Amino acid sequence: MTQKHICIGVLGTHSTGKTALLRRIEMELRGHGLTVARTGRLAKRAAGIGLPKMQHHTVQSTEWIITQGIADEIACAAQGADVVLADRAAFDALAYLRAALEHRGERLPRLENERLLLLASTQLPKYELLLATVLDESVPVDESHDYDAGYRRLVDRHTHGLLAGEQIPHRRVTSDSGSQTSAVESALRLCLREAAV
Repeated sequence: MTQKHICIGVLGTHSTGKTALLRRIEMELRGHGLTVARTGRLAKRAAGIGLPKMQHHTVQSTEWIITQGIADEIACAAQGADVVLADRAAFDALAYLRAALEHRGERLPRLENERLLLLASTQLPKYELLLATVLDESVPVDESHDYDAGYRRLVDRHTHGLLAGEQIPHRRVTSDSGSQTSAVESALRLCLREAAV
C-alpha cells in the first residue's frame, strides 16, 4: 500500500516567484518535521535534450514537459515524501505552448489541443492546492535572462485564462508580500491538517 502524500503545484509565467514561493513553503514544512520533495527545472532539462523552450515551444516539447513532470512527481512520492511540491504543475506547459503559438501567429490543431488538455487534466485530482503566480511588470527581472516581455505577458494571460476557462480551483499569488505570506500559510495549514489525519 502506498503512503498518502500531499501534492502542491505552482504555475505562472517566468520570473514571477514560483521557485522562491515553493522554497519558502518547503522551509516552513521542514520546520514542522515534514519530509518535502520538490520537482523543477523542466524547461532547462527539455532544452538539454534538444527540445525548444519559451516562445519556441512545440506540441512535442509541451508533451515532454507534462509527462516528465508527472514522472518526477511520482518519483518524489515513491521516495516517501510527505509533501511533493511541483514546480510547474501540468497546466503550466499548456499555457506556455498556447502563448508561444499566439506569439508566432500559429494555431494549435483541435485534436492536439484536446489531447494535451486531457493529458494535463488527468493530473488535477492529485493537487490539493494549486498556486498561480501573477505577473507584476514593476518587479525587475534578472538581467542575465533574455526574456521577451510580450511573450511573458502572453504566458501570464494564458495561464490565468486556462485556469478560469477550465474552472480549475486555484489560489492567485501576487508579488505583494502579504499575498505570498498568505499562500505559504495556506499551504502550511493544509499540510499540517492532512498530516494529522
